[in-house]
Amino acid sequence: MNIDSKGFVAGMAAIAAGIAALGCIGGGIGTGNAAAKAVEAVGRQPEASGKITTTMILGLALSEATAIYAFLIGLLLVFKVTL
Repeated sequence: MNIDSKGFVAGMAAIAAGIAALGCIGGGIGTGNAAAKAVEAVGRQPEASGKITTTMILGLALSEATAIYAFLIGLLLVFKVTL
């Protein structure tokens, strides 16, 4: 069995891109949990909805930023191999 270096690099890049996709899944789960807890908090204290919404949006932006970084890393790995 003879494995050339290009095939090995392509295989490892595909595995790494799949692992990077897990970061996107984590970002989605985190965003969903944060939104659910914010809705629950507003339901309990409607008068604090402004502060809760502001804090939630900041948290969602940070959570989505990590998911976008993972997505970009996955794309870079996939397209780097094809070039």
